[in-house]
Amino acid sequence: MFNRQICTFAQITSMSGFLFNDIVFGPVMSRRFGVSLGINLMPETMKYCTFNCIYCECGLTASDQEKHARLFTTGEIIEALLHRFEELKNEGLKPDNITFAGNGEPTLHPGFAEIIDRTIDLRGKFFPKAEITVLSNSTRLHIPSVKEALLKIDNNVLKLDAGSEQMYRLINRPVSPITLAEIVDRLVDFKGNLTIQTLFLRGMVNNQVVDNTTEEEVNLWLAHLKKIKPSLVMLYSFSRETPEKEIEQVGKAELLSIARKLDALNIPYEVFE
Repeated sequence: MFNRQICTFAQITSMSGFLFNDIVFGPVMSRRFGVSLGINLMPETMKYCTFNCIYCECGLTASDQEKHARLFTTGEIIEALLHRFEELKNEGLKPDNITFAGNGEPTLHPGFAEIIDRTIDLRGKFFPKAEITVLSNSTRLHIPSVKEALLKIDNNVLKLDAGSEQMYRLINRPVSPITLAEIVDRLVDFKGNLTIQTLFLRGMVNNQVVDNTTEEEVNLWLAHLKKIKPSLVMLYSFSRETPEKEIEQVGKAELLSIARKLDALNIPYEVFE
């Protein structure tokens, strides 16, 4: 019944990708989170992020993004959440997940912590069985209010795409001055209360080989996970058009082969096509 009533949402193209054209979008069917109601805290008309990942479905990160980013106010976002929750309740629809994703890094919003608190309140009122999830690239975990907010929700899903500093810079291309070692240290500070998401790929970018599936890279990645001790690791490859065209997906069989190496560390995992 629900699948036939899933709402559509507007998208606009931008720099070889697509953007969500609403604060609240969906519900949509998610390969990882079931029936998911998406929340976009970033601008409607541009990607705003601390990474410039070679696989990002939102496209490339503009070098002058700080000049043009216009964020919704905290009040506008909370009002949009309340309005959409009321609509869904009246239609008899109940999402499995309330997922913060959208056009970039959600923790960049200055009202992120307050928005999480209000979302928890609204979830309790409208959809008490729904989980709250944030998809983050792990670059702002040093901010106390961000970390505290992430620890309040059901699923803080944090990115770790590489084992080496070199591969991290080739894949994620950080636009902020943060090293992979710093990210790993901050992930360790969560004391296991987190999910790690890792996207695997291979190819060529700017005449450089990019491949996080090599034995060396996987072993370094496993060493990081041994220290982080996440409650779950999600392994996947990209499923939509990417801004860099000379990269290729990694198939499910290979993802499973990599995932099984986590058995020795007693770390649970899920693999997605």
